[in-house]
Amino acid sequence: MPRTSHDASPTGEGAVCPVGRHMMDPDLLRDPFAGYGRLREQGPVVDGRFVDGTPVWFVTRYDDVRAALRDPRFVNTPSNVPGEGGADPREGMMELLNVPEHLRSYLLGSILDSDPPDHPRLRRLVTRAFTARRILDLRPEIERIADRLLVELPHRQDEDGTVDLLEHFAYPLSITVICELVGIPADALDRWREWGGDLVSMRPERLRHSFPVMIDYCHKLIEQRREALQDDLLSELIRAHDDDGGRLSDTEMVTMIITLVLAGHETSAHLIGNGTAALLTHPDQLALLRKDPVLMPHAVHELMRWCGSVHVARLRYATEDLELAGTPIARGDAVQLVLVSANFDPRHYTDPDRLDITRQHDGQAENHVGFGYGIHYCLGATLARQEGEAALAKLLEHYPDVALADAGTEPDRALLPGSWRLNSLRLRLRP
Repeated sequence: MPRTSHDASPTGEGAVCPVGRHMMDPDLLRDPFAGYGRLREQGPVVDGRFVDGTPVWFVTRYDDVRAALRDPRFVNTPSNVPGEGGADPREGMMELLNVPEHLRSYLLGSILDSDPPDHPRLRRLVTRAFTARRILDLRPEIERIADRLLVELPHRQDEDGTVDLLEHFAYPLSITVICELVGIPADALDRWREWGGDLVSMRPERLRHSFPVMIDYCHKLIEQRREALQDDLLSELIRAHDDDGGRLSDTEMVTMIITLVLAGHETSAHLIGNGTAALLTHPDQLALLRKDPVLMPHAVHELMRWCGSVHVARLRYATEDLELAGTPIARGDAVQLVLVSANFDPRHYTDPDRLDITRQHDGQAENHVGFGYGIHYCLGATLARQEGEAALAKLLEHYPDVALADAGTEPDRALLPGSWRLNSLRLRLRP
């Protein structure tokens, strides 16, 4: 890649300027809300370092993040930068994660990293499975799964009378729903949870073994399903592959399965976990929701803004020299759009630090970037909202007096860059 503009010294001598904030800085990992908030008030675009230490521009404010998310001058795949033929800087992350070289295309070539014309082609192939109508029709099934898991929850209690909501409700619900939609057999759910945990934990020693197994499983599943197509997304992908001259490659098909299953259940599970913790620590908002359950869709939107699990978008790369919020960005520069600081920007929100489930009004466009924006807006956003609404409503219905087991203590969180997720959420059910 070209030398980024913030690598050069103000004197033009080519010396490296002081290193910006690193995404692995302990204070950004412990409290990304305050940490990225300070960067936001420092400026709309500030220099920093990505997870592997490479330079990035942090874009921190709501209007600028939205503008960049819909700006076609930024691409997700660095090789799509005109005139760029060097090494893919994302390979550094692949090295850190110890992903075998011959399997890296399954991560680097996903729909999340694609650009036009590939991106609209891939998105069209899965849109039919993620239409709003189809997701709405799933609501009774989501509620049925939630009811079953919640009835079983008392049997999952430990000796101290507490139960882990993530382990025994949020994760099982989200993985079951997305696997049914995609067409993953029920007997493989535990394996997918394990594979997903290996990937998001960023532990190379685990990923080195589990990722090849996951790839092999997907290829075998495709061959099995080809012999007996069903009404699921996997069958739709196979039809697209077989009936359209291979317009969808085998690698793209496997990559799509991995992306949808892993991204689909992780985001939903942690929306349920983070959302439950937020409501239980804000009794005024919980009381509002109990008094008026019609507020649930608004509550889920606000929870996505206030404690969504995804804090940064995928890296974008400038395809030309440009200016963003008054800052010159050179062709090839990497840009990190910070969703969490945008979602707490006081220039856009009144009292942004306050959790307010009445903030989203009827008829108002989605007033946050928790699901992204533009052509890469989260494909499963409607599904995630449906799961969040059903899960929280059913939890309060089954256990109206549910409470945190360790109120007042620091929650058990995973310190992962660009992410906000609990390792566990221990509750007392009090049926």
